[in-house]
Amino acid sequence: MTTWLLLPGAGGAGWYWHLVAERLRARGDDVVAPDLPADDPTAGIPRYVEVALAALGDRSDVVVVGQSLGGPSAAEIARRVPVRRLVFVNAMIPAVGESPGDWWTASGHQEAKEAAVRAAGREDAGFDEHWEFLHDVPADVAAAGAEHQREQTDGPFVDGWALPAWPDVPVTVIVGADDRFFPLDFQVRLARERAGVEPVVVPGGHLLALANPDGLVAALV
Repeated sequence: MTTWLLLPGAGGAGWYWHLVAERLRARGDDVVAPDLPADDPTAGIPRYVEVALAALGDRSDVVVVGQSLGGPSAAEIARRVPVRRLVFVNAMIPAVGESPGDWWTASGHQEAKEAAVRAAGREDAGFDEHWEFLHDVPADVAAAGAEHQREQTDGPFVDGWALPAWPDVPVTVIVGADDRFFPLDFQVRLARERAGVEPVVVPGGHLLALANPDGLVAALV
């Protein structure tokens, strides 16, 4: 039996994974999808990791999955405790010695996003929650998610944590073909340069677990 440790992105809501968790449990697997302290401005990646490991307990045969901002925490967990595989899903794939605060510039994200916005015929590359995140999420699911999401503080971006070393475990990168926040070409490049793998491309946007849970589960397993 596989244990899936599923880490959410910004907002820290473990609920984000609920549709994926249902499908994995139906296979007979165990799922741990903790809420992370996103609304605590004093909490950075080390605290997120502590919370996730406390939720995991002594379970074994673990696959750790990080979505978006969950990527750095997933990498640190894979470095610190035995896991079978590390999976990044539309994730901030970290580089050794790079903090989440530095990631945006070091990765080239802003340039990639601006190019994607221009290619879509939009004039403004500023933040647009619906266009970037919710465009392919069913309306009822998006409405339910609003009840679970919390304000994401700057804790992970200002605490100074940086990945000390790359974890010595197999890595899978799963990318949403229609991700508007982390565009496809950008993610493919990061997967190759930082994780040394070719990504698995799945139809759907940034919030794959809500927009295409069946496709994401198929890629995970």
